[in-house]
Amino acid sequence: MSLSALDLFSVGIGPSSSHTVGPMRAARRFAAGLADSGLLDRTARVEAQLFGSLGATGHGHGSDRAVVLGLEGEDPETVDTSHAVARVEAVTLDRKISLDGTHRIDFDPEADLVMHRRQALPAHPNGMTFEAFDDAGRSLRARTFYSVGGGFVVDEQAVGADRVVTDTTPVPHPFRTGAELLERCRETGLSIAGVMMANERAWRTESEVRERLLHLWGVMQQCVESGCTREERTLPGGLKVRRRAPELRERLREQEAHARLRDGGPMLDPLWAMEWVNLYALAVNEENASGGRIVTAPTNGAAGIIPAVLHFYTRFIDGADDDGVVDFLLTAAAIGILFKLGASISGAEVGCQGEVGSACSMAAAGLCAVLGGTPQQVENAAEIGIEHNLGLTCDPVGGLVQIPCIERNAIASVKAINAARLARQGDGEHKVSIDQAIKTMRETGADMKIKYKETSRGGLAVNVVEC
Repeated sequence: MSLSALDLFSVGIGPSSSHTVGPMRAARRFAAGLADSGLLDRTARVEAQLFGSLGATGHGHGSDRAVVLGLEGEDPETVDTSHAVARVEAVTLDRKISLDGTHRIDFDPEADLVMHRRQALPAHPNGMTFEAFDDAGRSLRARTFYSVGGGFVVDEQAVGADRVVTDTTPVPHPFRTGAELLERCRETGLSIAGVMMANERAWRTESEVRERLLHLWGVMQQCVESGCTREERTLPGGLKVRRRAPELRERLREQEAHARLRDGGPMLDPLWAMEWVNLYALAVNEENASGGRIVTAPTNGAAGIIPAVLHFYTRFIDGADDDGVVDFLLTAAAIGILFKLGASISGAEVGCQGEVGSACSMAAAGLCAVLGGTPQQVENAAEIGIEHNLGLTCDPVGGLVQIPCIERNAIASVKAINAARLARQGDGEHKVSIDQAIKTMRETGADMKIKYKETSRGGLAVNVVEC
């Protein structure tokens, strides 16, 4: 079973990879399946049921809207984010849906889209079922799907097969653990990015890999720009959270211009770069919170960390170039694969340590690599990144991906940079391995109470008054 870097990184829609992207993909797959099996024209009604974390926080995460768009044949990567809400409102108003984009049937969201707040399916907290009926009310097809984190969706047949889409494509340097990854580097003399690129060529050419990774970098840059230029200064949802990125960028630019005019040189504040790293992370996650176009990296809730650290690299590190961006993303993806196979990147399964913790670890590894780190130093940076996020809970206030999610990305971005720099000052030798840290994360997630795993029933979600 193999995973590509382009499985870990994909273009999607906010605010959540597991609660928005996953349900949209599942609904789209179900509708397409009806068409492929010749059942579409016979379908008179569809019913969708969301369970567990999807049911508990689905409204705040936009899961209901995602299901409607998916049933209409929309894909997270290409859906028009500027008209998505209006389209769902039209379905609610008309009580009609265009199944798979072509077959128009009655659809009442209040009756046909059921959110089970305290009932879960057995295989994963993010479970959902879809069923199609004919005119006589007879069931034509029923399917169960699980959104297992990062936008990955599996059906009931895939449960037990690592809960990820099984790809049997042989790769030249397979690995499932950090120890195996380092061994591949020792055997071949390749960097971690080199091992990943060699494996990527099992699916596509090197030029295609570079093109697609640089396209993802372009989407990340556009996401930051969009987050800094939005006219709407309040995020959607009942919390009325104010966007900070637009005003923050204006203020930083003014301060930068003033200092250069006064001193004739760069900013004198030794931590000036941190201000920009905070901005980059806030901009991405405010875009995500408003349902904008983002790169899942490896989840939406943690989507600001890798872009923020990449922006730090390209702006503040001498010699940064596209080759470095590609190596950064390949290295980060290798670490992401370890988390995906060894534990989980789903907040509903292991808490926010699986989202922000994994992204922090990935970003630390990527930065350490492009700063010239050895594979051993890169593995050390990744371990530092996750070790100091162990036990992090997922407790979104109001079920929205806003508090504490947005600031948490900024803090983790700075933490990732520090982890990379700390690892570079060592020789790669350290007591705790990335494999031990991932095992600990998995076990900690299993021990964590359900109320701290994306249900909005514990932590800040109950101690902060919604107003």
